[in-house]
Amino acid sequence: MFAGDKPIEHWDMTTDQISRNKQLVDSFIQELFSKGDLDAVDRYLDPAYVDHDPPVPGACGREGMRQAAAMFRQALPDWHSDLEQLVAEGDIVVERFTASGTHRGPLMGADPTENTLYLKGINIFRIEADKIVERWGRLDQLGLLQQLGLIPAAVS
Repeated sequence: MFAGDKPIEHWDMTTDQISRNKQLVDSFIQELFSKGDLDAVDRYLDPAYVDHDPPVPGACGREGMRQAAAMFRQALPDWHSDLEQLVAEGDIVVERFTASGTHRGPLMGADPTENTLYLKGINIFRIEADKIVERWGRLDQLGLLQQLGLIPAAVS
C-alpha cells in the first residue's frame, strides 16, 4: 500500500497517535481558516509540505495555503470552517467540511454581495512526526463561482 510515493508501513499506529493526528488537522483548519492565524501554516505544515491540489492557482506548498486563507479572510472576514466529519487511519486524516462567511470584500473578481457564501469540501492530509506533510483536496469551486455570480447556476 502506498501514500503518495512512499509505502505505508505504519498501520500499527496507536489509537492515541491517530487521535492526535485528527486533533492536529482540526486545530490547523480552525486556527488558519476560522481564526485567520496565518502563522498556523508555519506551526502545522512541514517545511517540505506538498499540496497536490493547491487551493490558489499558481501558489504551491505552504505559501499557497497561506494565500488561500488570507484571500478568504479578506473577502469574508467572518469566514469559518464547520467540521462535518473527520476520519483517520494510519497517517491519513480525511476532513469533510462546510465553510461559510459573509461576502464583504472582492473575491475571485467578484464585488462584495453581503450574502453568506458556502464552500463544501473534502481534504485528505498525511501526517508525519506531528506535522502535515501532504494534502489532497476537492472543493466545490463550481458552487462557489455560482454563488459569486461568475458563472450561471445550473438550470434543472
